[in-house]
Amino acid sequence: MREQWAETLMGFLVLVLAAGFLVYSLTVGGVGGQPGGYEVTAKFGQVGSLAPGAAVSVAGVKVGTVSDIRLDPKTYLAVTKLSLDPDVKLPSDSTAKITSDSLLGGVHVAIAPGGAADDIKPGGEIDNTQGAVDLFGLIGSVMRPQGDAAPAAGAAPAANPAATAPDSY
Repeated sequence: MREQWAETLMGFLVLVLAAGFLVYSLTVGGVGGQPGGYEVTAKFGQVGSLAPGAAVSVAGVKVGTVSDIRLDPKTYLAVTKLSLDPDVKLPSDSTAKITSDSLLGGVHVAIAPGGAADDIKPGGEIDNTQGAVDLFGLIGSVMRPQGDAAPAAGAAPAANPAATAPDSY
């Protein structure tokens, strides 16, 4: 009988801990966005692996989340909606950039505030954007460069046709 009570108590403890982790993850993860926050849009040529729920940061501090990503069928740009903290007012000439969290993956939107006197209004757009960089493409281009390369050390220089042509006089 005593073992059954111990097992029941241990099961209850596991459920309480699981509920605590769930509440913590929802609080830290920011599910649902900021209440009373505002949305702005930003258009990117390449979003990489950016997904809704990704962090939006200013100076490394999380100030919002990506709430939606869709393709504009006319311009073929990725239109992202950013849900921002209502306390953060961004200058109208701010720049949004998609950056990697680490080499292993994960991306977020980093915003660099500009110096304009007026702020981006709710529902406004960040005009200055920089899309995601294809890291593997960059590494590949360094490892096997394309285009004209300098001749190899042992290769003979190209012949000058004017120097080797017979004299017509």
